[in-house]
Amino acid sequence: KLPRMKTLLSLIALLSAALSANAAPPTCYSRVLSLSKEITESFKELQTSKAEDPCVETLPRLYLDIHNYCVLAKLRDFVAYPRCEKVLEVSELKEKARSLYTIMISYCRRDLVFLTDDCSALENPVLAPIDPS
Repeated sequence: KLPRMKTLLSLIALLSAALSANAAPPTCYSRVLSLSKEITESFKELQTSKAEDPCVETLPRLYLDIHNYCVLAKLRDFVAYPRCEKVLEVSELKEKARSLYTIMISYCRRDLVFLTDDCSALENPVLAPIDPS
């Protein structure tokens, strides 16, 4: 029974090593994309939650499209927004937005391609159609 267990553990270790060897390391683009989605979702949750401070309703809209050049101005405006500094969730969201901005202008500057500079698209995003299936 013991040799069978050792063989099984060795096989699991070998498969784990093979899977991790094939996994691509995160790229600048993938990091920016995942962080922008995380921020957008956190903002939506904040807007729909019962926030303890009414200033949350006055926050600038935070829909992020990293392919739109205007996203940089959107991030700057959100981070610089002077209200709601006492609301923990807003402070955390501003810190994430600041990190994303820094990553985009410093670390990933040469890796990103902006497909548009339509600032109104970040104010009134076109929502994806709901799949009825």
